[in-house]
Amino acid sequence: MILRYLARRLFLLGFVFVALTIFVFSLNYLFPGDLVSNLTGLRDITPEQHQQLQHTLGLDQSLWQQYIEYNHRLLDGNWGLSFASQQSVLDEIGRVLPATLELASYALCLSLLVGIPLGLLAAVKKDSVLDKLISGLALIGYSMPVFWLALVGIMLFSLQLGWLPTSGRLGVLYEVPAQTGFVFVDILLTPAIDRSAAAYNALLHLALPTFILASYPTNVMIRFVRHSMLEVLEQNYIKTARAKGLSRAQVLYRHGLRNALLPVTRQVGLQFSTLITLAMLTEVIFSWPGIGQWLIDSIYQRNYPAIQAGLLVVSSLVICVNMLTEILHTLFNPLARKL
Repeated sequence: MILRYLARRLFLLGFVFVALTIFVFSLNYLFPGDLVSNLTGLRDITPEQHQQLQHTLGLDQSLWQQYIEYNHRLLDGNWGLSFASQQSVLDEIGRVLPATLELASYALCLSLLVGIPLGLLAAVKKDSVLDKLISGLALIGYSMPVFWLALVGIMLFSLQLGWLPTSGRLGVLYEVPAQTGFVFVDILLTPAIDRSAAAYNALLHLALPTFILASYPTNVMIRFVRHSMLEVLEQNYIKTARAKGLSRAQVLYRHGLRNALLPVTRQVGLQFSTLITLAMLTEVIFSWPGIGQWLIDSIYQRNYPAIQAGLLVVSSLVICVNMLTEILHTLFNPLARKL
């Protein structure tokens, strides 16, 4: 049964990727400008080069053949050149993507560490002052725009108190070459610096963007976990466990907590998608050199090859994470395999 489920999910994943590549491929015909330039990223193409590239790209063939050639170029790593820098788009994505993954991962971990305990506490203390306080704060935090929180955070913690930096990933005093793209790993791989001081400086730069980015998914997680726990506490097996004489702590831990946290695995995938979207705003405000800021700059510059590549990478990442969390949820919850 598990193998059949995994086979169905893999088939669905393949279908989604085909639909995604078709959409990205069709953007070449929707963007203004020359089709050859949009596909290759080359500028100032001579008529002879234009004719040769048309044949190389398969533009003199049917639309289906052009789509097949486009996928071959994607698999070969030939994603075209950036209009802005005339460098490989794939290389630029490899340079900026780790910064976004680092920021989103820390924000997701923070939202889980804060949101799950507070949601469980609000459910256990239902209708109490603590429950109303947690739910009220979660509702207020849910209603606040991320960009507004980011600006308030900069004004308060950076400009007024001077505790945290306003932008960037690392201070200018530390020269850390980007070897992996993950700042703490790069600090460990750089021998000629004070690693502890550099790591502390990187942590200060990471603190405010992480807290701001984690604010929305944390509030969503609090409300979701509270609702899930309350539903579980109303089930018949919980009432039966209480009737058998189990203590409140035993009922909550053995029966309530495990079943209430099962839907959280799916919610992790959904919140990761939200984090990737919100990271674009956060990266622009904090000058965080991730794929979000890179995509926004590409849109302003009308850098069509970069827009297509960024859309493909971000969408593929979100699809893979959501599919992985769906599979994990099914493995942890046998009842979901029958759906």
